[in-house]
Amino acid sequence: MAVTKSTAIELPALRIETVQFMLIGDSPLIVHAWSEKAKRQMLDKQMKKATKAKEAKDPEADYEACFYRTETGAYGFPAIGVKAAMVSACRFADAKMTVARGAFHIDAEMLTVIGEPRPREDMVRVGMGTADIRYRPEFPDWRMPVTIKFNAAAMSAEQIANLLNIAGFGVGIGEWRPEKNGSYGRFHVGSNEEMA
Repeated sequence: MAVTKSTAIELPALRIETVQFMLIGDSPLIVHAWSEKAKRQMLDKQMKKATKAKEAKDPEADYEACFYRTETGAYGFPAIGVKAAMVSACRFADAKMTVARGAFHIDAEMLTVIGEPRPREDMVRVGMGTADIRYRPEFPDWRMPVTIKFNAAAMSAEQIANLLNIAGFGVGIGEWRPEKNGSYGRFHVGSNEEMA
């Protein structure tokens, strides 16, 4: 009869810490949330519903529909966009993206964008290269507070700050960011002097 031995397993404790930063825009932030109208049109198409005649463009309504909002109604930006920029920045920091994805989290759906938006009109190419006009909000001067929870056994607070700075310079967030051949949505981590 075989005898089984029980082995005690020792797991190293997670060292969860939290750090707060203020991201400061270095170039304007262009936001473009999916409007309810666009989501409805996509769903109708997928459900094979008959298409309606194209509605007349309403630049003001299109502009307003592009805002992200926090739970309190403030201007917002998806937290996942900031995390994705940080993970993408690993390519410039000799870090592994797979490790970064699990080493830190932003426990929020929306981050607050501090700044005054203005409307912008852009010519874009959609579908099969068809030209269209888009009306979107742009924040020329903006700030965004972000709280990041991280495993200090896998990554330090300094490495988190460094990833944010690299992401702000080389990846960006929002529309026409550096990662998508643009120059908008660049940022840096605010210094103590900038916070004063």
